[in-house]
Amino acid sequence: MRTAAHTNRLIHETSPYLLQHAHNPVDWYPWGEEALAKARSEDKPILLSIGYSACHWCHVMEHESFEDEETARVMNELFVCIKLDREERPDLDKIYQTAHQILAQRPGGWPLNMFLTPDDHMPFFGGTYFPKTPRYGMPAFLQLLREIAAIYRDKHDAVRQQNEQLADVFRRIAPAPPAAGEQPSAAVLEQAYAELHDQFDAANGGFGGAPKFPHPSSLELLLHHHARGAPPTDVARQMALTSLTRMAAGGLYDHVGGGFCRYAVDARWEIPHFEKMLYDNAQLLPLYADAHRLSGEGQYRRAALETGEWVMREMQAPEGGYYSTLDADSEGHEGKYYVWSVAELRELLNADEFAAVELRFGLVGEPNFEGTWHLNVRSELPEVAQRLGIDAAVAAQRLESARAKLFRARAERVRPARDEKILSSWNGLMIRGMAHAGRVLGRADFVASAARALDFVRTQLWRDGRLLATYKDGRARLPAYLDDYAFLIAACLELLQARWRAQDLAFARALAHATVEHFEDETLGGFFFTADDHERLVYRPKAAMDEALPAGNGVAARALLQLGGLVGDLNLLHAAERTIEAFFPAARRQPSAHCALLLALEELHQPGQSVVLRGAGAAIEPWLARAQRDYAPRRLVFAIAPDAADLPGELAARTPSAAVTAYVCQGRTCSAPITTLDEFDAALAASS
Repeated sequence: MRTAAHTNRLIHETSPYLLQHAHNPVDWYPWGEEALAKARSEDKPILLSIGYSACHWCHVMEHESFEDEETARVMNELFVCIKLDREERPDLDKIYQTAHQILAQRPGGWPLNMFLTPDDHMPFFGGTYFPKTPRYGMPAFLQLLREIAAIYRDKHDAVRQQNEQLADVFRRIAPAPPAAGEQPSAAVLEQAYAELHDQFDAANGGFGGAPKFPHPSSLELLLHHHARGAPPTDVARQMALTSLTRMAAGGLYDHVGGGFCRYAVDARWEIPHFEKMLYDNAQLLPLYADAHRLSGEGQYRRAALETGEWVMREMQAPEGGYYSTLDADSEGHEGKYYVWSVAELRELLNADEFAAVELRFGLVGEPNFEGTWHLNVRSELPEVAQRLGIDAAVAAQRLESARAKLFRARAERVRPARDEKILSSWNGLMIRGMAHAGRVLGRADFVASAARALDFVRTQLWRDGRLLATYKDGRARLPAYLDDYAFLIAACLELLQARWRAQDLAFARALAHATVEHFEDETLGGFFFTADDHERLVYRPKAAMDEALPAGNGVAARALLQLGGLVGDLNLLHAAERTIEAFFPAARRQPSAHCALLLALEELHQPGQSVVLRGAGAAIEPWLARAQRDYAPRRLVFAIAPDAADLPGELAARTPSAAVTAYVCQGRTCSAPITTLDEFDAALAASS
């Protein structure tokens, strides 16, 4: 076995991204007191380099610069070098991405390389990818290192002055409180729809141009707009379904193995950035299940089922939790695992199968990705069948047979690396997605998968009434963030609808109370991203704008409204209301950037249905089927066995009887107990 020429302190970490750099000649430190103390004592600026394991340009910069002996020598001489996994430390990533945007006047990204003063950790210069040699209009990284060190040494006063200005910006970056007497108005929901309509790409679906991201929170808001009956409902419905159709037909979707890539580099969804992230799939999975329930179209059901099967097959650890990412690269090339040559396809498939695949995916002319084909649907099934002169069922069988062969052949290739750390927040998103899809599509194995993951989180990442953020190789570590708590509360509520377990409700309530106790801004409302006992950083983020993940404040507000309403906990309800009030001015200015918060605002203004069914066995199945038949996104349905004991709060009043009994509430107004299906149907229709 070959011995590594270099080993640095990252060798003791669990993050796959940090371990990727453990044998660089750079003397990397993890973020912590050892590195920070060294910078202070030696008065050396800090080079903070942030990335994640599936990041293509992070790999490029590592190979070009961090593995280069000369570059490493200069880095070690002039800086204290810290490597950070942005998925483990989203708090630091949020801070320094914000700083980059302020300093550079443009968005950041990954890798993010920021230069910090050693005593206060304020950034005085930064950027994303820097090439080893001058290109793309950027200086060589080695040249930049020397210039930055000289600036810190020779222009100390100017650096300090800039740092003071940046610190002042951080102090002012918190959302402004609402004006006296200002109350959140539901009119902002219509403003959000209007903005999304203006941003919508009618030809290709989605919003804006290249690069194009899925924006699942925006699609969920559009589906809610349709369900709410707000005009024009059909337009909102079509915007969402067109986007979901185009994404599932395009190259963003893996037509062989299921699951979605991070984003498309073009406006047509044709060529993706090939990394697969747990959080994207977690948000898209329930949307496709709902699209099937709303439209009845099989394409949405298939995308949801194949994605859920991919999650269980490739992203669930034996212990139960969900892994984080699949890399974009394999064998040093982005996308190599996913693409095909026509010669390969002809060799793997029989003539009938190839003919169907060729028509389905338009494999004619110039290949679409670096001399190979990345599969995109070009012809719908009826057209394929018509052109081949066969029945649609036969065409579908040939395509499925071809897919199975390609799947087996692809499994023999070198797989993209998998980041096997288990993050509480991303697991919360996927638990919710799997539980929802399982409930809507009748897949008990999806629900069981979600339950296993939640049990893992509760067992391994919940300690003494507090969450930890990440787990790998038997080690749970790092204090959790707002997103961890908020996403898991929402996950518990979804799983409770799929399969009632008293321990899941107890966990949701414990998470909710910890969120309010440790994250709430008691003065202005809303929740900070970090807890009250978290490490003190440059500033304490508090935001409600959606990014790749839905905003933790929005998810928390909606989940606390639902949970507080279910059990009658006024403290949770008031915390949710204060959160919506705190961020309403920001949401009013940019409605379409605050979709998660607006879903909570909708819940506040038009409280949804809460249905509790008391019954068991086969008798309760028709009731569940009726309650879940329609697309009713603001209806919560809980089936609780008659022998369930010690129900908390208002649930204790939902008592069982000899027959199945339904309790239907609209907000705080509840019907009398219902014991016939006809009455139940009428109650659902009246308050839907």
